[in-house]
This record gives sequence, structure tokens and C-alpha cells, in this order.
Amino acid sequence: MAGRFTAATACATVLAVSLLALDGAAASPQARWRPLTKLTGIVDVVGPRADGRLVVSTHRGLFLVRRGGAATPYARGAGGYAGAAGEPYIALGTGRRVAGAGCVFARDDVFALDPDSTPGVERIDRRGRVSRFADFPQGGLPSGIAFDTAGRFGYRLLVTVVSDAGTTLHALDCGGRVATIVGGAPRVEGGIAVAPRSFGRFAGDLIAPDEHSGRVYAFGPRGGVAIVAAPQLKAGGDIGVESVGFVRPGLGRGAAYMSDLGAPGSPTHGTDSLLVLRGADLARARLAAGELVVATEAGARTVAVRCKPGCVVRPVAVGPDVTHGEGHISFLPAF
Repeated sequence: MAGRFTAATACATVLAVSLLALDGAAASPQARWRPLTKLTGIVDVVGPRADGRLVVSTHRGLFLVRRGGAATPYARGAGGYAGAAGEPYIALGTGRRVAGAGCVFARDDVFALDPDSTPGVERIDRRGRVSRFADFPQGGLPSGIAFDTAGRFGYRLLVTVVSDAGTTLHALDCGGRVATIVGGAPRVEGGIAVAPRSFGRFAGDLIAPDEHSGRVYAFGPRGGVAIVAAPQLKAGGDIGVESVGFVRPGLGRGAAYMSDLGAPGSPTHGTDSLLVLRGADLARARLAAGELVVATEAGARTVAVRCKPGCVVRPVAVGPDVTHGEGHISFLPAF
């Protein structure tokens, strides 16, 4: 691995980050995530699609959700997508052509992790038909999926797979061909995302959280790994940082969304709801285009991270105490 991840790098990076406690330390009232729509088994939300709707992944399949919360089942019936157990996170096709691959990632095709005994990625096209897109070796658990929207990974689909040996980052072209970027990296899982070009020295890197250590990592296209931030939030399995997303330009009076999975027996049992941050809460959060937003699995304690070039962390929101957050944080700008 031609990595940047060393003990010295980790210490220097953590010391360079301004850490602000979210639990009880903020001087002003926090914005609050609020339940919008009940969706049993919800694990992820991405979008918007070209028609302005969000795509939601649940254990029972996919839904299309409008801005106000109205949900419509999607890709059902013969040849459709039945969902999966575990954490079938999703990514939405960008319409980008991959150089040298002779194909494009069709706009609004959905790519879903298959975390079952045959790990891989399923593709659901715009007609709702499912096909196998890629396979990974047995023994690994696909833990995150996102498209490269900045270009440093060649606009490919990025997937993290965790095993006893650590995290392996794969890059997939539009033909389903798999290349390994790095192996044996720190464990990451949840809503991963590629940083915009405005995100300081981590511009274009893949940003991924580790709930166990509480750290947020950056994976570079040449296999380097570095710490972006270590927010002063609770860490641990089913507790720590889980969901990430980058604020889209033009958010204005739009909204932010994340998933709250019903999870009996976990530290927080969740509500099986799509959560939303909008109106006065969105204004209170003061989110700026290009900021990284990170939320914990337990309680959706949420911070924003800005890197220009040094990284500064500030608290922005909290969720219901019972929240069991999963997957990406997605943003729907005002039209």
C-alpha cells in the first residue's frame, strides 16, 4: 500500500483539527432532525434523481420519495429488486462516461450493495430491472458505496469491503470491472462520499467514517489513507460516526435527509423513518456548500467539517435520542 496512514500522520492530523463537542457544549440551540415518513427497514437515502425524487433503500426494496415525504414503491414485481437483509446501501448513477471503458454509468440507475453470503453489487436500471453488476471475494462484507463525482478516481463506482484484514477499497468501471485501490486500510462503514474540489487537501478523496474509533478517514486514488477529523462524539459499535454527505450548492431553503433504521436490541432502537432537516432547523444549522456533514449512528449527533486547507469541526444538529442512523446524508436543493 502506497499509503499516507502512519502513526505520525494520524497524530498530526488529529492535532490539526479543531474539535468541538456536540453533547451539551454548543453555545446556541441545535437544529433537530425530525421524522418525515415511516419506511420499515430503511437503511439509506440518495438523490435527487433527474425528476427531483429521492431513492430510499429498505430491507423490503426501494422507494421513490418526493420532497414532502410521499413514498412510492419502486422496482417491484417480476425482474425487480426485493431488497436485502443487513445494510444494502445504495448509490445513484451519474451519467458519467468512464475513460477507456467504452460505456457510461446511466443517469438514475441504482447500484445496491449485496451484503449476503455472495457479496457484490446489484444494478437496478431506470425500468426497475435488477441485474448482477459485480462480485467480491467470499469472506468480505461490503460496507459502503459511492460514485466518484470529482474525477480523481476516474468517475468510477467506489465500494469499501471490510474483513479481518481491514478495509479494501475497490473502484468499478461502468462495465463492472473491479480494480483494487488499497487493502488493509482502517475499518470504515456507512455512508461514504467523495469530497468536492473545494475540500482543502482532501479534495477528490473518498471520505468514510469509522464508528468504532470515531474517526473520519480520507482515501486517496493512489492508496493513501489519512484522518480528516476525530469529532468529540461518542464512539463504538452502533454508536459512533456512521452517516456522511457533502452539502450541495443551492441548498437554500431545501432539505437534508438521512435514514433512521428500526433496530431492536441496539443501543438505540430507531424509528424506521426518513429523517429531515429543513426550514428553521436547516437555517439554524447554517450549512454551507461543500461542507462535510457527519452524523452518529446513536442519536444522529451531527457535525459539519470544513477544510480550507485546515479542517474545523462544528456541531450543527441532533436527532431524536432513539435514532439509529444509517447510510448517506443526502441534500435536496430548493427548486
